[in-house]
Amino acid sequence: MNAIIKAIEDAQLKAEITEFNVGDTVKVYGKIKEGNRERIQVFEGTVIKKQGGSNRATFTVRKASNGVGVEKTWPLHSPNVEKIEVVRRGKVRRAKLFYLRDRIGKAAKVKEVVR
Repeated sequence: MNAIIKAIEDAQLKAEITEFNVGDTVKVYGKIKEGNRERIQVFEGTVIKKQGGSNRATFTVRKASNGVGVEKTWPLHSPNVEKIEVVRRGKVRRAKLFYLRDRIGKAAKVKEVVR
């Protein structure tokens, strides 16, 4: 039984996913359905958490929109996620950046990795 479930889950994985970590600023190109039309909407923000594994893996992106914090959780292997583009790499020392929820403006910035 377990091998059957594993085979089904492996078939649902995306072939290529962009490598990104917590603290990175990313652009998520998500498919939006409006009636019978489908379009792509870009959501740009900081990755505050990654969790799960296999086809259940998700990541949460946070941005400030008109002074209000907005968070979206995206399934990593969803067909509704067209692509993920890394804008800048962040340097953080923890796996979950929930402390950014309490910060606004420049205090909510994450240091950039210098390469």
